[in-house]
Amino acid sequence: MWQLHQFPLCPFSRKVRLLLGEKGVGYDLVRESPWERRDEFLDMNPAGQVPVMIDPARKILLMDSMAICEYLEETVEKSAMINGTAVNRAEIRRLVAWFDTQFFADITAPLLRERMEKRLVTKESPDSKVLREAMKAAVRHLDYTDYLLDHHNWMAGSTMSLADLAAAAQISVTDYLGGIDWKNHEQTARWYRGLKSRPSFRPLLSERMEGITPPKHYDDVDFDL
Repeated sequence: MWQLHQFPLCPFSRKVRLLLGEKGVGYDLVRESPWERRDEFLDMNPAGQVPVMIDPARKILLMDSMAICEYLEETVEKSAMINGTAVNRAEIRRLVAWFDTQFFADITAPLLRERMEKRLVTKESPDSKVLREAMKAAVRHLDYTDYLLDHHNWMAGSTMSLADLAAAAQISVTDYLGGIDWKNHEQTARWYRGLKSRPSFRPLLSERMEGITPPKHYDDVDFDL
């Protein structure tokens, strides 16, 4: 059985969990708070970051969400999530990188810092200017996902792919932290409702980060705009 070291609001761990769920791979969750810098965890991953996935019986240690996802794609045939032609696969990887880097840097990371780390770790008050900038960035990014979904049923084409899982992971954390105004984003909201209704997504909706309460619509599959 795989062990996945993560914490509830880590978007990269969520991406891996969604892929594990879609592929039907069983795993146990191990709670890890990277900011604690535990020696035992640093021995596993000197970068001190989650997710880290371990199979103790087979002595397999995997780290970095994209490396883990690529491993699962290569070793589990069910529900291929990087598929199609070489051009299709390149587009999936491009969008995964866009959500993992640009979306995270502009929106998810500032929200995590202001609304999670400052509350739980440093005991500081959030910076309202940073929050406003992150929420404005969310509008721009959702304009782009609306554009993508105007042209395809899914983010990267006609079928669900890892790009959708990466997007859902970032958006779900941002939504938990109150960073998204869904008004005027019907295309993305419709796509997100579909993702939230999938069995792979349901465990994420039931989890909570201590001391941080999500908006009322967060776990509502049929949320209104």
